Amino acid sequence: MELRHLRYFAAVVEAGSISAAAAQLRLSQPSLSVAISRLETEVGTPLLERSTRGVEPTSAGRYLLGASSRVLSDVDEIASTLTRFGAGVAGTLTIAAVPVLMWRRIPELLRRYAAEAPDVEINLLDPPPWDAVDMLQQRTVDVAAVLVAEPKRFARRHASSFEVHDWGEVPLVAVLPPDLADAPDPFPLRSFDDRVLVLPHRTAAVPSLPEAVDAALRRHGVTPSRIRTVETIQASLPLIEAGLAWGILPDPDRASLTRFNVTMRRLDPDPKGLQALALARQGAMQYPAQARLLALIDETG
Repeated sequence: MELRHLRYFAAVVEAGSISAAAAQLRLSQPSLSVAISRLETEVGTPLLERSTRGVEPTSAGRYLLGASSRVLSDVDEIASTLTRFGAGVAGTLTIAAVPVLMWRRIPELLRRYAAEAPDVEINLLDPPPWDAVDMLQQRTVDVAAVLVAEPKRFARRHASSFEVHDWGEVPLVAVLPPDLADAPDPFPLRSFDDRVLVLPHRTAAVPSLPEAVDAALRRHGVTPSRIRTVETIQASLPLIEAGLAWGILPDPDRASLTRFNVTMRRLDPDPKGLQALALARQGAMQYPAQARLLALIDETG
């Protein structure tokens, strides 16, 4: 039983005659009659009662008509949904983004994306940058958003595996305990001399904040008394809030860190920031939902 036979049968019943249905379907009357006869032979029971006034469905025909309506409706819905997949306005996207980008930049991106493609389901993960890259390689996420210290070097290293989309520079700011609310703005970088500085641990896979901060401190001859190492950037914030350390952290819009109970200041001199990158596997632009998201990132990068 083929879908076209079901459509033929439904058309015949709706039209009330084979000749009228043939005209609507743009088929010859003999070929439509043969198709209906083959359908009846296949199911093993008459589906139509034929008379000089036209045709009427038998009890089996009425059952088939109802069942056909449901099947054909489902098929049409499948076709429509697949068309929307092809247009990039339906489907599922999984994004792994470092937490710093989750605080404000990802929500703003998703707000714009939802306005264009409201039926694309977005799944979010917030792993460390090296894990985000691994997840992209293992095909468990579609897009990874990370912060890196050397974007050109990173792009060259991963050019064969990933499409790299520039999402703009992310400045570094001084993040101090809340009792330093009267600290000057901008805050002198030299004030970090002989202070406890907290940094996430470094990884060769994705040079990021530790490398950028080290470069700034060396350039200006600043030597903290101690470096406290934590697993991730967000793990440093409780230590800063408790007054146990100071931090130099990325803030994509110089406002994301205001949600925490810390004192945030620009730095003087202003060190070179990190670069936000959105990564996708090679060929991602052929998938409309991913292409639409990456195009929005390119617009704001």
